[in-house]
Amino acid sequence: MQRGTLHVATIGGGCFWCLDAIFKTIRGVETVISGYSGGNVPGVPTYREVCSGLTRHAEVVQLTFDPEQVSYKDLITIFMLSHDPTVANLEPTAYGSQYRSVIFYHSHEQQQQATAVITDISSDVIGSITTEVVAASVFHAAEEYHQDYFNKYPTETYCSAIIAPKLKLLQGQFTDKLKRHEHPR
Repeated sequence: MQRGTLHVATIGGGCFWCLDAIFKTIRGVETVISGYSGGNVPGVPTYREVCSGLTRHAEVVQLTFDPEQVSYKDLITIFMLSHDPTVANLEPTAYGSQYRSVIFYHSHEQQQQATAVITDISSDVIGSITTEVVAASVFHAAEEYHQDYFNKYPTETYCSAIIAPKLKLLQGQFTDKLKRHEHPR
């Protein structure tokens, strides 16, 4: 692996706004883009189409990260602890396949590491983990108003009631993984 080479991770677990907010605070994560992946229709889907459930896309975030600062395994661990991986197709305020828990791996190594993390945490959760681990497919960036949603609208009800408490909890658990300027709100 070349020094300074960025890697890509694509994950979905409920609403992409939560994952966007969480991973923007993690040291070594260079970019976070909210989007859609895993669908079965041609073209670029819209948020409305994805929410219909007919496209089979999942709401995801695609991260670029520096593996010398944060490992893929650490990112997957943070992801698995940032949502309930035992409940299929659910996020706090809605239900549908677009909210499924899914890891889109970009290499055989990522597939092995994701599976290992799931195995490691499965004894610590109540219920069976429903997270899918599947090969990465085409990623489509979501509309601009979905990008960096929490930072744009921190007082919006979903942000203050759902994202802020989740962010505070996870930042408390992963203090050693935070960017220097980030601290629990």
